[in-house]
Amino acid sequence: MQSLVHYFLHLVFPLVLAFIFFKKEWKKAYLILLATMLVDLDHLLADPIFQPDRCGINFHPLHTYYAMGVYFILLFLRKPFNIIGLGLLFHMLTDYIDCLMM
Repeated sequence: MQSLVHYFLHLVFPLVLAFIFFKKEWKKAYLILLATMLVDLDHLLADPIFQPDRCGINFHPLHTYYAMGVYFILLFLRKPFNIIGLGLLFHMLTDYIDCLMM
């Protein structure tokens, strides 16, 4: 169930966010929101790269509270930076929910 929720929030729910916040450009917004999953490239710096019972929040460099502060600031900039900020913060929320489910 945890994997289903995790991947639903990463792949399907951003479509809902795109429809709600960016109605005119929902396709572009959805692609940008999906592209923010590239933040997970910082997992390549971990040893081991994948550990199923590890919470990524405040472990991986781009998943730290400092990084989240930068993502929050992006919300107040022009497009596409605000879309990127929304995607990154929602990604962190998704990963946090995943941590809670462990």
